[in-house]
Amino acid sequence: MNDIPGSLAVLHADDCLAVVDKPAGLMVHDSPLAADETDFAADRLRAQFGRPVYLVHRLDRATSGCLLLAFDRDTASALGRSVMAQQLDKRYLAVCRGWPEEAFEIDHPLDGGPGKPQKKPALTRFRRLACGELDEPSAGFPTSRYALLECAPVTGRFRQIRRHLKHASHHLIGDTSHGDGRHNRIFRMRGVHRMLLHAWKLGFPHPRGGARVEVVAPPSGEFIRAMALFGWSLPEHTGAAG
Repeated sequence: MNDIPGSLAVLHADDCLAVVDKPAGLMVHDSPLAADETDFAADRLRAQFGRPVYLVHRLDRATSGCLLLAFDRDTASALGRSVMAQQLDKRYLAVCRGWPEEAFEIDHPLDGGPGKPQKKPALTRFRRLACGELDEPSAGFPTSRYALLECAPVTGRFRQIRRHLKHASHHLIGDTSHGDGRHNRIFRMRGVHRMLLHAWKLGFPHPRGGARVEVVAPPSGEFIRAMALFGWSLPEHTGAAG
């Protein structure tokens, strides 16, 4: 199944659902934000699995990692109820500017994106996994500071992690919409051109029987290259963020 050209790595699959590893730069589905784009993960996955697919949640185009999908409407509805009940445990890896506290949360309402001005509650919990510095002067200091974060969004608002990090002035590296251009350039000069947000872990109750499903998508490519700039490695065991 993974040998089909353009196929996505399958992290978990059974007869009613799957979790795949979406690469950075691939849009999940067609939308008003797609412009002239014609390549979508949903289309690839229908061809890859040879059956209908129902996306349970979304990832931004520039975000990589765990993407959950169902193969039938009943499973999709059950997983949708799990999402509404906040039973999906989503953990992201992010690289941000600065050294935030070891554990913190951002409780800041967000609108729904273009055409959806109403603000709704939004909560993200963060845990700092590592710190590092690069030899680039910044704000009067001889170096620039960065951190590797584990991010656990409790709600699921439009670009929530990216916008919450901006709100805290710990901008996400590589984010051209909500980030800091100078810090983005520092990483591009070192061969890191992608947004450094990765859907790392996903846990949820299986809609048939309720057994816990836990899936991990190891970071790869330019995300690993960014971590190597600081000699960072991921901890073997991580508990709840925050």
